[in-house]
Amino acid sequence: MTLADQGFVGYEQQHARSRWVNRIMRGVTWAFASFSIVVTVGITLILFLESILFFRKLALEGHSWTQLFTETDWTPLFEPPRFGIIAIIMGTVITSVIAMIVALPVGLLSAIFLSEYAPPGLRAVLKPMLEILAGVPTVVYGFFALLVIGPALQKIIPNGEEVVAGLNATSAGFVMGIMIIPLVASLSEDALYAVPNLLREGAYSLGATKFETIFSVVIPSALSGIVSAFILAVSRAVGETMIVALAAGQNPALNLNPLQSVMTITAFIVQVSLGDTPTGTLSFYSIFFAGFILFLMTLVLNILADWFVRKYRIVY
Repeated sequence: MTLADQGFVGYEQQHARSRWVNRIMRGVTWAFASFSIVVTVGITLILFLESILFFRKLALEGHSWTQLFTETDWTPLFEPPRFGIIAIIMGTVITSVIAMIVALPVGLLSAIFLSEYAPPGLRAVLKPMLEILAGVPTVVYGFFALLVIGPALQKIIPNGEEVVAGLNATSAGFVMGIMIIPLVASLSEDALYAVPNLLREGAYSLGATKFETIFSVVIPSALSGIVSAFILAVSRAVGETMIVALAAGQNPALNLNPLQSVMTITAFIVQVSLGDTPTGTLSFYSIFFAGFILFLMTLVLNILADWFVRKYRIVY
């Protein structure tokens, strides 16, 4: 066998090994991707099927599903039980809106500074420091809201102890906003940093200032990533548990006052899960129904984020 033949045989063997490695890696990656899909589908099915059992149990005990939309109290654990799901939905919405009022401007402005103004050395230091907030346990944030923010609101607002409840939506929402600032800032900064410098230089060549370039060129170009960061942060706020369980209170009645106690969906799930609720009861199934409502809220937010990203990615 000549050297050329030996080289050809060696190439064929190496090519065959590469094909097997590619097949194995394809199978491994497909298995992991399928695992995540199966887990997601399994969780969705459990919530959906248990929610159906909730409606069946509701009918068997003589309650109407219309109570979900007509009553203003959510007390499935007490007698007589009331099922005004709107009460805990609005509690979740109020705390999430307060969180976004805090997180969106602070996170976006932090991202603009890190991307457009900070020198590379300072950016390399500040960004990891900002992301340290994401590593703080949420129970610590909850105690901070309970012991610091709540009493501070009572001192700042006139007649605070009469107006501001010890457990209230504002203190919980404010601290939730602090918690998700790293998420908004980091994702928005990545979107801004990815904008090509040619766009900035083109704006400068036309006489635009740095401020005008940022708000007229850079932010519109990174809009899909920024909005995606905002909506993902909202989803994170909607699903937060420990902060609202410790600081928002357990008021199951419909209450639109952010200075008073409210109950969120996650706080209700915590309340029931820690109790002695018998399996198969209406109270037990109400946990899954509340979880299914929470799942639908986050699903809608993520669908909106995906739609917005696809739409404006094409435009810009």
